[in-house]
Amino acid sequence: MTSRNLAIIVPVLNEVNAIHDLINHLKPYAERGNEVLFVDGGSRDGTAAAIQSAGGRVITSAAGRAKQMNAGARSTSSQYLAFLHADTRLPSNADHIMVALLSQKTLAWGRFDVKIEGQSRLLPIIAFMMNWRSRLTHIATGDQVLFMSRSLFEIVGCFPDQPLMEDIEISKQLKQCAPPYCVKHKVTTSGRRWDSRGSWKTIVLMWKLRWSYWRGESPETLAEQYR
Repeated sequence: MTSRNLAIIVPVLNEVNAIHDLINHLKPYAERGNEVLFVDGGSRDGTAAAIQSAGGRVITSAAGRAKQMNAGARSTSSQYLAFLHADTRLPSNADHIMVALLSQKTLAWGRFDVKIEGQSRLLPIIAFMMNWRSRLTHIATGDQVLFMSRSLFEIVGCFPDQPLMEDIEISKQLKQCAPPYCVKHKVTTSGRRWDSRGSWKTIVLMWKLRWSYWRGESPETLAEQYR
C-alpha cells in the first residue's frame, strides 16, 4: 500500500483509561504508513498527554465529535479518510480493504458491518439490525467507521456542525453522490451504553431520537435527551 494514502482520524474526549489500548490497536496501521491522528476535544483527564507520551500524534480542537473530525481531516494530507470512534476497533486488514475500495472511483465512500461487545444477549440482534438497516437505507452510523475519499468529503462540505446525528446527516449527503460500499468485515464496538442503561431502554431511546430527528427536531435538543 502506498504510504500515506489513508488517514485514520480518532476524536477523543476523556479517554485516558482506554487510550493505551487504542494506541496499541492502531500502531500497526501507522507502521504500514497510514496517518493516524487523534483529535482531543479538551479532555481534563490527561488524554492528550498520554497520547503524546506514547508517541501518538494528537491535535486539539473545540469539543464536539463533528468539529473534531473536521479538524482532523484538515490536519491530514492523505487521499482517503476514515473516522474511528475511540471505543471501536478495526479488523486487522481494514486499511487494505478501505484503500482497495476507495481507489476504484474518484468519489467513493463506505462503512463496515459492526459487532457489539457487551453483556446483553440482545447485542447480536441489535448489531444485525444496524447492519441490515444500513444496507437498506444507505445510511451509516459512526460506530460502523465511515470512510471516504477526501474529494467526496470536501464536496459534501465535511461533517455538519451539530452535536448529534452528524453521521446520519453526512450519510444523506454522501449517498446522493454515490452508493456506499457496505463491507461485511466487522468492526467491533463497545456495548457499554446498552449494558449500563439497559438494552430495551436504549433501543427505545435510539428509535425515538431517530424518529424525532426525521420529524425535524433540532440536534441540540436531541443531544440533551441522548446524554
